[in-house]
Amino acid sequence: MAMPMSASELRGVWGTVLLPLDPGDRIDLGRLRAEVDVLTRSDLHGVYAHGTAGEFHTLTDAEYDQVNDLLATASSAVGKPFQLGASHPLAHASLERVRRARDLEPAAIQVILPDWIPLSEAEVLRFLDRMAQVAAPVPLVLYSPPHAKTQVSPELLARIVTEMPAVIGIKTLDRDDDWFARMRELEDRCALFVPGHRLASALARGAHGSYSNVAALSPRGAAAWWRQMQTDPDGAADVERRIAEFFAAHVAPLAARGLGDPALDKFLAAVGGWADVGTRVRWPWVGAEESVVAPARVDARVLLPELVS
Repeated sequence: MAMPMSASELRGVWGTVLLPLDPGDRIDLGRLRAEVDVLTRSDLHGVYAHGTAGEFHTLTDAEYDQVNDLLATASSAVGKPFQLGASHPLAHASLERVRRARDLEPAAIQVILPDWIPLSEAEVLRFLDRMAQVAAPVPLVLYSPPHAKTQVSPELLARIVTEMPAVIGIKTLDRDDDWFARMRELEDRCALFVPGHRLASALARGAHGSYSNVAALSPRGAAAWWRQMQTDPDGAADVERRIAEFFAAHVAPLAARGLGDPALDKFLAAVGGWADVGTRVRWPWVGAEESVVAPARVDARVLLPELVS
């Protein structure tokens, strides 16, 4: 069995598996295999499936297993670390996904707190304790998106990682300097992962990596940008400034229209052109129109030649 990943080992830029869909909303397995092949053979630190952008909330159990098996097989063939999300609005369904994901020996399993009714602190700990027991020896990463009904404060996170060392990281939104300062005492016990487009500035404040939307734009470029952060932080900060300019021009207007993370990340992948993912997202959600891709690609090549060539 693969060795479980520790908090100190969870680092870098991880790319997400996006779902190529046919006109009937079925997963196109041929296009999915080609996409996963690019991701697993890239310089990314790892690949994960079933974040929000991976449309986990739309998957049947059979589709969940299908994506897991494909990613596990491709990753194991080239020695690429991979993580599997086991998130689900229903706690018992999430627990069952943890059980099935564990058997594929991922580096970690991502879980989200149950979403319909907010949890008390005691209930958060009760939920994660059961998850950790079923996942063992595979560790957990807590996925805490901004729209989650139960938000995890630094104080609660400190209690989580103290009482449950199986939780080795948190995937969260961009945070301010005060949040990072309050998290500093946990840095050896909990990897802090932030949005990809703010990684350079967050890394300077104490973040450890990203489950990256920049990798959706370009796996190769996201990995190269990480290396630049280690050797040329000023240059990396300039890249972040230009990413923000590109996002303001092309991503923010789509988000303002109500398009969600799956649509935005698929749009970025279409702009980057590294895989045939397409912009279609599953009903009832709406994806970006193909017509907005070409103008964004022109601007990306001008603004971000390091990422998109």
